[in-house]
Amino acid sequence: MDWLTGSKQGESKKLISQLADSTKRDAAAQGLMKLGAEAVPALMEALQTQDLSLLLIYQHVLARMPSAQSQLTKALASAHPVIRGRIIEVFGISKDKALIPVLLDALKSEYFTVRSKALLALAAIGDERTVPDLLPLLKDPEDEVRIAACAAIGKFRDPSTFDEITNVLLDDLKIEVRQAAAKALGETKHPAAIPFLMEALRDSFWWYEKEQAVSVLLTAIENMGEAVVEPLIDALADKEGTVRKFAAMILSKLGDIRAIEELGMALYDLHHEVGEAAAEALTKFGSQAVDILIESLSHPEAAIREHAVIALGKIQDVRVAPVLIEMLRDPDRDVQKNAMFSLVNLRDERAIPALREIAENRADREMSMLAKQLLSSS
Repeated sequence: MDWLTGSKQGESKKLISQLADSTKRDAAAQGLMKLGAEAVPALMEALQTQDLSLLLIYQHVLARMPSAQSQLTKALASAHPVIRGRIIEVFGISKDKALIPVLLDALKSEYFTVRSKALLALAAIGDERTVPDLLPLLKDPEDEVRIAACAAIGKFRDPSTFDEITNVLLDDLKIEVRQAAAKALGETKHPAAIPFLMEALRDSFWWYEKEQAVSVLLTAIENMGEAVVEPLIDALADKEGTVRKFAAMILSKLGDIRAIEELGMALYDLHHEVGEAAAEALTKFGSQAVDILIESLSHPEAAIREHAVIALGKIQDVRVAPVLIEMLRDPDRDVQKNAMFSLVNLRDERAIPALREIAENRADREMSMLAKQLLSSS
């Protein structure tokens, strides 16, 4: 019967080639599933492709073929590590709980890529009974596995696992792994994760000379939504200026009115970046923040007035232009300049006479030139 087997293999390969054609794909997939186990060897060979879009198609076809499971499971013992990982992805796509024992065994593989793929496949299947088997992988020697373990365990949104994920969040030596832990906790959107994320925010490892890396943590905290507003308001009084700044930045994105008053107090923070972040955050509340910002314009510290002037220029409110026109007479030149920029941003016609007056005053050539440039560009 070799001739028959050979013909089936030839037919399988022909159908596999047709999967690349979107107009023939559905019919080809149906043909392969009809061939069943006889098409599996050719499909397994196709898993070697370098075309990741085609790979996903092959994997989905295999996942829809129950007859493929025995051959795929057998291949896990001898195939190239890359192919083993791709087979495990097929199991994750199928979400067949009968494959859980195979995947649990794969967690012990000598190949870290196989272990990481098995973690994600088990998470995709979603059987909570497997969680205890996933937790030890948070301490795996390979970064990729620890990252996958965070993602996989986080999918279950189980508060009893948050302590162990937080050990990674706070203690792992690699920032990339810590980022995976933060992302996992943030995506749970579970209030029980908030104290852990806020603890990380207070850990200088996260943000000292890591302005880009910390964005993952800030996003994770933001994902907690309204439940994290009060903890962030508390963080506006933290002893560390960087923590206060980040708290203001996240509150800005959340836009919860409970934060307005406290952000107004943060305007007067002696840490320059905190005051700047608070002013920017207040702009998100529009007219509700105008009175608070106007009040800060009388502060003796020029930087505070400057932050307020910049913020007011981003709020469309009839009260703003007259106040900014008054600030053109501020004793600090940076405040004056930013008042000019803000007036131009507002596009309020009431500002034009004041700007023209400055433009025509040759006694101060710098301010005159700036006013002329702004008028010509508006």
